[in-house]
Amino acid sequence: MAFTDTARTLRIMVQATALLSLIGAAGAAVSAEADPAAASATGQLLGAKQSSHPDWFKESFLDIAEDVEEAADAGRHVILFLEMNGCPYCYKMIEENFKGSDYSEWLQERFDVIALNVRGDREVAMDADTMMSEKALAEALGVRYTPTVIFLDQANEPVARVNGYRNAADFKQVLDYVDAQTYQSQTLADYLDSQNAETATAGSDGLRDHDQIREAADVGDLSAIDGPLLLLFEDAACGACDALHDGHLKAPEVIEALKPYTVVRVDTLSDAAFTGPDGEPTTGAQLADDLGIEYRPTLVLMDGPAGGKDEIARIESMLYRYHFVGLLEYVGLGKYRDFPDGPFDYINDKTAKLTAAGEDVSISDE
Repeated sequence: MAFTDTARTLRIMVQATALLSLIGAAGAAVSAEADPAAASATGQLLGAKQSSHPDWFKESFLDIAEDVEEAADAGRHVILFLEMNGCPYCYKMIEENFKGSDYSEWLQERFDVIALNVRGDREVAMDADTMMSEKALAEALGVRYTPTVIFLDQANEPVARVNGYRNAADFKQVLDYVDAQTYQSQTLADYLDSQNAETATAGSDGLRDHDQIREAADVGDLSAIDGPLLLLFEDAACGACDALHDGHLKAPEVIEALKPYTVVRVDTLSDAAFTGPDGEPTTGAQLADDLGIEYRPTLVLMDGPAGGKDEIARIESMLYRYHFVGLLEYVGLGKYRDFPDGPFDYINDKTAKLTAAGEDVSISDE
C-alpha cells in the first residue's frame, strides 16, 4: 500500500485543535510586537512561541525512505514532527518532551526525529513515487493542527499518529508502543486502553465531580437529548483529565461556554450499559471504540435534535484556554452553521473582531 493511502487510514476527522490559521497569524504577530507603533490602532495577537530543535534531531536530506532504511539498520524508528513557526503547542512539546523529559536521552537513542514545516517549501520524497513540498505533504496527510507527530515503521509505513500536544507521560506511552513494535499485534487504542486499565486497577482516585457533568449510565438514553451534546471521554487513570478538571473546567469563561450543552461523561473503561447518541445500546468502552477515541480526555462535540445527533468537532489534545473556549462556542452557539469549513474560521473571525476593537488576544496561557 502506498504511503499516502496508508496515511488516510490514520487520519482523524478534520477537527481543529491547535488551529493552523490562528497560529499562522500569531507567527506574523511576532513582528507586530517588535514594532508596537504599527499595531497601536488595533489589539495584538500574543502568545506565539519559537523553540530551537535539539541538536540531535536528524539533519535529513528529506529522502524519507532512505532515512527509514538508515534507522532500521540501527534498530530505530523515524518520527516525522510536523510543526509551524510560532506554534505554542510545538514549543511546549519540544521543550517538555524532546528536551526536558526524563526519557529524552532514551528517545534520542531509539528514534530519528525529522522536523517538517507544514507551510514549508522544501521538497520531501516519501518514497520513489511520492515527492512533494512540505506544505503539500501536510495537506495530503490531513494535518489541521500542530504539532502532528507521525511514526514510521521500518518499512516506511505509518504505524501511529499523535494529533496535537501530549504531555510527557502520555507521549512516552506512544513511544513505548512504537519502540516495542506492538503495532504488529495491537492497535494503539487497544494498547493505551490496556495500559490505562492496569493503572486504574493499581489505584486511582476515580473520576472527578463537576456540577455541569452527568454520567452516561445515569442519563440512560443519550439519543433523547435535544440540542448540543458534549461527550467527555475519561478514565480513572487519566492524569491529563485531572489537569482538565483543575484548569479549564474551573474557569468562568469555560463554565459559561458549557451552558448550551448537555455534558455527559463516558468512562472508557466501563461496561455499564446505556443508549448511545445513535439510539443503539452501548457501553463506555464500546462507544469509545466506535468513535475511535485514543486519547483521554477527549471531548466530542455534537449537535442536532433528539435522535439525530451529528459530531461537529472534537478536542483530543491539550489546548490553551482561548482555543478551548473557541471550540466550545463553535458548536454550543451554533457557529458551525455560519462557518461550515471548520472551527478555525470562526475563531479567526472572533479574533479579528476582538483585535479590531483594540483588545489583545493571547493564544497561550503560559
